[in-house]
Amino acid sequence: MAGVLESVDMRTRLAGHNRLELLLFRMNGRQRYGINVFKVREVIECPPLRRIPTAHAAVRGVATIRGRTLPVIDLGVILGARHSLRGDNHYVVVTEFNRSVQGFLVSSVDRIVNMNWHEILPAPPGSGMGNYLTAVTKLDDELIEILDVEKVLAEVVPRPLDVSGAVLTSRPDMAKQLPILVADDSSTARKMIARTLDQVGIKYHMATNGREALNMLKGWAASGNIHDQIGLVVSDIEMPEMDGYTLTTEIKKDPALKGLYVLLHSSLSGVFNDSMVKKVGADRFLAKFNSDDFAKLVLEIIVQSRRPH
Repeated sequence: MAGVLESVDMRTRLAGHNRLELLLFRMNGRQRYGINVFKVREVIECPPLRRIPTAHAAVRGVATIRGRTLPVIDLGVILGARHSLRGDNHYVVVTEFNRSVQGFLVSSVDRIVNMNWHEILPAPPGSGMGNYLTAVTKLDDELIEILDVEKVLAEVVPRPLDVSGAVLTSRPDMAKQLPILVADDSSTARKMIARTLDQVGIKYHMATNGREALNMLKGWAASGNIHDQIGLVVSDIEMPEMDGYTLTTEIKKDPALKGLYVLLHSSLSGVFNDSMVKKVGADRFLAKFNSDDFAKLVLEIIVQSRRPH
């Protein structure tokens, strides 16, 4: 296992090319699952865990790793009985996203694969595991299931979703505000964003990936000035078919769209940096997810953009 994630930071070169790298792993059985390498800090053999009686059933315990104490979440409990981990020889995939660090307990780690986001497809509707899948892909004639780890974390370690009174009382009048476009493949993230926007009175449209968002923008632009129809684009980065980096690049190179303000709003807080925002031409980056931070920034952008184009 040593060295399986060596030089992860070098993988930022994939940004802007609609590519990603997946770390493949297994629970008990043949099925392989995937997680974006950008979310992964390291993979280690499971260390001794200290149990917390009051924790969520999926939290196997806490571990101290490199001087930091973090929860270790048993994905087998989340995915159901047939995935339950048995024995003690497991691995922990240490991840950083949504402004937190946590470990996911898995039975084995396979390898890292480099793929194009075009090869990543939305999870089929009605699939039995659909509640915890954000996407699927094929590799070696096998179906790879990409887990919605944001949903897992939101269930295991829930966060407050209400906007504070201080933000609500200081918000400007939204009566004449143009709607914003939000692109995010995670149903959990879309619900969190929608709840926040509803509370502050901002109208919005939702897209489930970058390709859908770009098609919506081009359709509106074909019918008139886009700046009379959309006030802001908020985009996730990890999305099937077209990621947020590529969506931003496409917006900024289209004469009809390039003036749109693009806010990249991603769980990839651990590896993202200002240089990547500049590389793809985005106007701002915000790490997921804090309702107050999101509401305040969107309101700030809206106030600043109230000027003629």
